Amino acid sequence: MEAEEHFYTDDPAIGPPDGRTTLKDVNYFFIGNGWITAAVQICSSGQGTPLGLILMHPEMFGPKRRAFTFDSQAGLSQTSLRIISPDWELIPDAHQVEARWEDRNAIPVVHAEWGGPPFTISERFYCPDIERPRIIREICLTSHWNEPVSLRIQTGSPAQTIEKQLTLTPNTPKVCFLEYCLIEEQPELAVELSWVSNPAIDDDVRNYWGKTTSCQFDSPLLNHLFRVSKNQLPANIAHSGRLDASIWQYNLEWVRDQSMIAIGLTLSGYFERAGTILDRLLSKFVSDKGDTLDSSRERPTEEVELDQNGELLLALRTYVDWSGDLSIVERHWEKVRVTAEFPLQPVFRHPDTALLHNQREYWERHALHGIEDGMELAYQLFVSMGLLCAADLAERLGHEAEAKRWRSAAEEIKHAMLSDPHYALIHDGHFIKRRRVNGEIQNEVHLKNETPLPKDSPLFQPGKHYLNPDSSAVLPIAFEFIDPTSDLAKKTLEHIEGLWNQKWQGGGYGRYNVTSEPDSAGPWPFPSLFIARAYVEMGEDEKVWRILKWLNSAPGSKSGAWFEFYGPRPVPPYPQVGIIPWTWAEQLILFVHHILGIRPAWDKLLIRPRLLSGVEHGEASIRLRNIRVNLHLQKAHKASEAGFRIGRTWHPYDKKGILIDMPERDLEVEVWFP
Repeated sequence: MEAEEHFYTDDPAIGPPDGRTTLKDVNYFFIGNGWITAAVQICSSGQGTPLGLILMHPEMFGPKRRAFTFDSQAGLSQTSLRIISPDWELIPDAHQVEARWEDRNAIPVVHAEWGGPPFTISERFYCPDIERPRIIREICLTSHWNEPVSLRIQTGSPAQTIEKQLTLTPNTPKVCFLEYCLIEEQPELAVELSWVSNPAIDDDVRNYWGKTTSCQFDSPLLNHLFRVSKNQLPANIAHSGRLDASIWQYNLEWVRDQSMIAIGLTLSGYFERAGTILDRLLSKFVSDKGDTLDSSRERPTEEVELDQNGELLLALRTYVDWSGDLSIVERHWEKVRVTAEFPLQPVFRHPDTALLHNQREYWERHALHGIEDGMELAYQLFVSMGLLCAADLAERLGHEAEAKRWRSAAEEIKHAMLSDPHYALIHDGHFIKRRRVNGEIQNEVHLKNETPLPKDSPLFQPGKHYLNPDSSAVLPIAFEFIDPTSDLAKKTLEHIEGLWNQKWQGGGYGRYNVTSEPDSAGPWPFPSLFIARAYVEMGEDEKVWRILKWLNSAPGSKSGAWFEFYGPRPVPPYPQVGIIPWTWAEQLILFVHHILGIRPAWDKLLIRPRLLSGVEHGEASIRLRNIRVNLHLQKAHKASEAGFRIGRTWHPYDKKGILIDMPERDLEVEVWFP
């Protein structure tokens, strides 16, 4: 792998400021339906357009400046609404624009308000259907003059300006609707704007959003984090299942990211969208020999991301258990088989143990960065978990020989990872990231000479450059691969605390020891959520709240569109920081799997919810196969009142949850916590 693979050409210093992704005090609100994606830009610092509309096609990746509504000279300013009279003109003021999420018939709506004496302006953006590439912009104006006033409203795109004449009577709202539609205009797509009458909301789109999982707590913070993640994760996925791993940043796809996103979609009730992603991954992102693509390409043996095979198998079984759709495994059985078999090739197996080795690590550093041939913790974890998932799926289809082989291989890897006297990925009572093939811990990296990487990155600074601690070390805890209350789990998380506020203030965990960072120092949202998930399982609520409160304070938190990380970056040669959909998936996994605690298997359902400290009440309606699980969570006034009520049956409280047969009809569950 060459260093230049990490380099891009989008220079934010060229062109209008709106070309920058990380404008000061910017929030992006994403809406979409698979055929069109829009981001409503709210920039309250004045660095960029205060209220701009970014229109994209989810099949077409690119930097922010390639959006259909971006002008090479004017940026997004042409998309702002202008209110014009013969004597004055009113446009959004950066310090007065406010925006928030709201629902309309279960459909996510971005609601922005602005104005100034004597007008109040309210704008709402939403997708009215799920089959057409169009966005509706609903504009509501209210005049506070004492007499009628005539004016024009005007907005546009780089290729079109559109306006409307209005007469406003005092204190009487006037509403008009503007449609943005992507049209086929040779040689490429274009945006067409038109005024329309009040657009009807299709039953299909109401059903699409309405059947997904919902939850509500007596915590505005929890409600916000769940809502923004559920609203925005599907908004950026093409109807085909195509998905940029980092919006405006990488313009590439990874099996790893999309597998975790498929899990997040599944747990939140978007079965159809998750199935489309998995079908596409199995069809196009797994080679005939079982290799999986990263960065939209195949790799040589020494650089394969072996965890991807396991994550894809984990996502597939999660989808099957939740949706009940086993046909996807039947259709793609040969790809499932080679995905499971690929990591078990002799070239990856350590000669003295069952562990897997190569020269690529979980965060994609490789030989150039000083990664030596060895065994990576995350590779063992996900391949072992994935093989167990594949074995379960094989048994359901009657492939007993494969099921037996994969189950045995999974256990061998797990045993060696946890217990091998020379090669276990544990040291001083906590997980470590990596061992060399000779069994020595690789705790440092030494950069190769003559590397073209940016010289101001931490990896180039004087001193030692350490691999540990690494946030991926908490994943065996978050997935309950080991007992989350064990000494191993506790000591691992104690070690991980070294990643909080390493070379910054304000909170957040780095993805790993910043001294070995070839990019930039700064906290990362989705690795921080790995750690939050582990702390939930450990019962360390204070640490969970610390992470969630940090997320709620980070730039972009008002809309809930978090950047990959927060910190300075050498751009170029690196790309601008983008929005990572994986973060939304991690939040949904945190809520549904860990907090609501709904955990289906093929014929059983484990119900094991948790209420974080300080939360007294929660309600959820969860889509599971063709039924709803309606969950009512409440703190009991007395310990003797704690328990589960499932239908008409009462069960004493057990923190391990309660296991029941898979229900065939809607289920009412009350949980009273001690």
